[in-house]
Amino acid sequence: MKVKMTLVILALIVLGCGNEPPINKGLVKYTMEDSELLLLTKNDKGIGPIKELELAPLNSIMVRDGETVFRAKCSACHRIGQRFIGPDVTGLLDRRTPEWIMNMILNPEQMIQENVQARKLLMEYGAPMGNQSLTEGQARLVLEYFRSIN
Repeated sequence: MKVKMTLVILALIVLGCGNEPPINKGLVKYTMEDSELLLLTKNDKGIGPIKELELAPLNSIMVRDGETVFRAKCSACHRIGQRFIGPDVTGLLDRRTPEWIMNMILNPEQMIQENVQARKLLMEYGAPMGNQSLTEGQARLVLEYFRSIN
């Protein structure tokens, strides 16, 4: 009986060990120094269709249209100036690259699976970002709106 129990415990330990930390149980511990994590965040473009994005001066028409898209698709979970179901979007471009933001909007499932920062947000907020099926153009409008409230 003791041998069987030992084997079961060993099997559970072996099965519990793996390369990928469980993202939904709050068990991941980040051991990077704060400065290393900040550098990673500032250079992180995320995973998705947006590889490079050059920002022109703020476009007021895009801001207006982006606010409309944001209110229709994003405001159920995100607020301006406060934490809600998802992170506060004020100052978002100080925390993330424009490419990362667009890729998170366009490709949240893969971002949560493969991007450290997206996983960290999932752990912090406990709810994955839903895919709102925005087009690249709509995501770009939302980004322009975020730039205006930065």
